[in-house]
Amino acid sequence: MIETSSRQRTLVLAICCMSLLIVSLDNTVLNVALPTMRGDLHASVAGMQWTIDAYTLVLASLLMLMGSTADRIGRRKVFVTGLVLFTAGSLLCSLAPGLEWLVFFRMVQAVGGAMLNPVAMSIITNTFTDPAQRARAIGVWGAVAGISMAAGPLVGGLLVDSVGWRSIFWVNLPIGLAALVLTLRHIPESRAARPRRPDPVGQLLVMALLGSVTYGIIEAPTAGPRSPLIVGCALVAVVSLVGLLLYEARREEPLIDLRFFRSAPFSGATVIAVSAFASMAGFLFLNTLYLQDVRGLDALHAGLYMLPMAAMTFAVAPLSGRLVGSRGPRLPLLIAGAAMGGSGLLFAAFGGETSTALLFTGYVLYGLGFGMVNAPVTNTAVSGMPRSQAGVAAAIASTSRQTGSTLGVAIVGAVLAAGLADGREFTGAAIPAWWIITVCGALVLVLGAATTSAWALGTADRAARALEEPVNPAAEAGVPRA
Repeated sequence: MIETSSRQRTLVLAICCMSLLIVSLDNTVLNVALPTMRGDLHASVAGMQWTIDAYTLVLASLLMLMGSTADRIGRRKVFVTGLVLFTAGSLLCSLAPGLEWLVFFRMVQAVGGAMLNPVAMSIITNTFTDPAQRARAIGVWGAVAGISMAAGPLVGGLLVDSVGWRSIFWVNLPIGLAALVLTLRHIPESRAARPRRPDPVGQLLVMALLGSVTYGIIEAPTAGPRSPLIVGCALVAVVSLVGLLLYEARREEPLIDLRFFRSAPFSGATVIAVSAFASMAGFLFLNTLYLQDVRGLDALHAGLYMLPMAAMTFAVAPLSGRLVGSRGPRLPLLIAGAAMGGSGLLFAAFGGETSTALLFTGYVLYGLGFGMVNAPVTNTAVSGMPRSQAGVAAAIASTSRQTGSTLGVAIVGAVLAAGLADGREFTGAAIPAWWIITVCGALVLVLGAATTSAWALGTADRAARALEEPVNPAAEAGVPRA
């Protein structure tokens, strides 16, 4: 277990939050730069989607592998490697000569990022063993996401308008280097008592599933939903999913331990994370393009317009953590679902973007909802699970977030591109996308209520007890298995 003195806990939390800041800030800074990058790189809407989704897709594909690897070979070792790769990838992104190179270097960044968030959460989980302290620490963790939302559009807009879009990647360099030095000095090595074996087949199936789904969604408006390419992507996705479920169920030490999902709160938190982050990514993508392409704002003023949303997220995230610690996850999840769904409905049904007052109301509502959702999702994912599997549990939660972000940009971008291709104005083409965001918020609300019931909490207790047992009791008796 990691040293748990008060000073050590504070340092560990600060370092982990620095890693979250650069990973989260990277996408929010990039969003406000998209219109400028599109013109400079002569890219399409799909090209802009790939600058975001290449990053989130690689993150989602590798998070579980990195979480289990860190539990096995050492969390500090993996965390340090991630900081080096992410910082170097950021520098390479700033030097990219074209769109294809930028997308590739974003993938390098993502490999490093995949080593940071789940490992940082595993370090926090093993440091803050008291449930109330852990919930408050996770609240601070959620507040950092709010800081990235607040600082990202402003810093990105200022840099884009004064220096150029390449400078947005320079922000990561001093933070990454400072986090690296502090990690080497203050975070001790830790690993799981019972390391898990690698699962390369499961990892390949996860990558095939996420990659085929994302590629098919992004390219469908151009290639056509019935084209051989898109049909092939659908077939690969189905085969990968079926193969993953069948193969992982037979593994003694699977990449994804399906017993996690016997817990209704854990399963609910996974789906809530996908829905919430799909909504958030789609929301930022739509608003960035709307403010600059339709309202004609420059990058800095677009960032200022989105400040009410970011400020609200920053303000309520610590409150969400305290609520989870004192009253449990139910209330924050209900507030999150109602606020995010209400914001989406304001744009979908009432033309919220057509009035500045309604626009800001929608931003404040959305910031309230998104600020509330992080702490209960993260806390539910790691609470009650054996600390020996903390990295895997945190990685599944992080994977859900990144999968949601990937799908949000892919689906919303595809819907918007299809509407624009039909000759509709931006506001009309965006209406179906706003309804998707509304449905995501409603799903958070419904699942938040369902997965915090007495029955759901009972399934969590039974799942936690099952996870303390070997996956394959027959193997303990000497019967071979996959």
